Amino acid sequence: MKIILKKDVANLGDAGEVVEVKTGYALNYLVPQGFATIGTPSALKQHEETIRQRAHKEAKNIAEAQAKAAKIAAEPVNVAVKVGESGKLYGSVTAAQVANALVEKGFEVDKKNVEVPEIKELGEFEAKVKCYKGVFADVKINVVPEEA
Repeated sequence: MKIILKKDVANLGDAGEVVEVKTGYALNYLVPQGFATIGTPSALKQHEETIRQRAHKEAKNIAEAQAKAAKIAAEPVNVAVKVGESGKLYGSVTAAQVANALVEKGFEVDKKNVEVPEIKELGEFEAKVKCYKGVFADVKINVVPEEA
C-alpha cells in the first residue's frame, strides 16, 4: 500500500515521501498515529502538485537571495570604532556592528546571519553574510577610526 508520510519515521522515510508499506502497518499504526495518509490516486496527485509548487517557490527564493548577495558583496561597508593612540581598537568589531552598517546601506540583515572574523585592528577585512539556505555573500569591511 502506498502512503504519504506526514512526519519522519525511523527506518521508513522522511516527511513528504511516498513509500510502499504493508497494509496492516499503514492502517493499524501509521495512519491512526498521524504519521501518514493513505496514498489514493487523488492524494498522490495533490502531493506531486504541492512538491512542484514548493520547488518553484524555492528556486525563486534562491534566485532572489543570490541577487541580494551580489548587491551586498558589491559594496564595501565602513565600520567606525573607537581607537587608542597606538591604533588598537577598544574591544573588537562585532557581527551586530556589521549588521547595523549593512542596514544603514539599505540591506535587511540580521546580526545572527553575519559571520565576522576576530577584528582587533584597523584595516580591511572580509565577513560572510547568510542570505538564504546555502547562499552567502562575502562583504568587505573597512574598519576606520571613529571621529570625535
